[in-house]
Amino acid sequence: MKPLTHRQEEVLGFIREFISGNKYPPTIREISEHFTISVKGAYDHVKALEKKARLRCDTNRSRAIEVLGDPVRGEEQPVADIPLLGTVAAGRPLLAEENHDGFVPVPKAMLGNKRYFAVRVSGDSMMGAGIMDGDTAIIAHQPVADNGEIVVAMVDEAVTLKRFYKEHNRVQLKSENPAYPPIYTRDARILGTLAHIVRSYE
Repeated sequence: MKPLTHRQEEVLGFIREFISGNKYPPTIREISEHFTISVKGAYDHVKALEKKARLRCDTNRSRAIEVLGDPVRGEEQPVADIPLLGTVAAGRPLLAEENHDGFVPVPKAMLGNKRYFAVRVSGDSMMGAGIMDGDTAIIAHQPVADNGEIVVAMVDEAVTLKRFYKEHNRVQLKSENPAYPPIYTRDARILGTLAHIVRSYE
């Protein structure tokens, strides 16, 4: 099944939040008004979400939209689908695959009011911080970081996961494994800071 588009994610998120706040779902017109789109446009988004098994709805009745796997009464935690954008190196910098590679479901309770993206971790240079090869890192999208924070940074067109330190006239990107020396650079672009690690034990 194809992943959701960005607008479908937004529509699904609005429906979830509306149900959470009102205890009943929005109408197609309320969706159209929220996104400033036509009623037909809102209807098409809802039907696309239904086709992708994210909603169940009866468009012949008002307020008959149900979010699948996200019951109104909260038996399950509502989740956010974080876009997975490829691979980041925890070792030597590795070219990121800047392709959308699906979504990683994360409970909304774990997230703040920021934009997030996810990357797969390759390498073991951050094992001292509990970050292992094959983990998925959930990253808060932001262009700045405080000293000591773990960041995803771009250096020479490569992307790496390291601990950030701002020095007098350069940046140190420090590993958490003595086998890997720090990276010193004057040209590092911070893409975001580490928020969570998702790990599979399979």
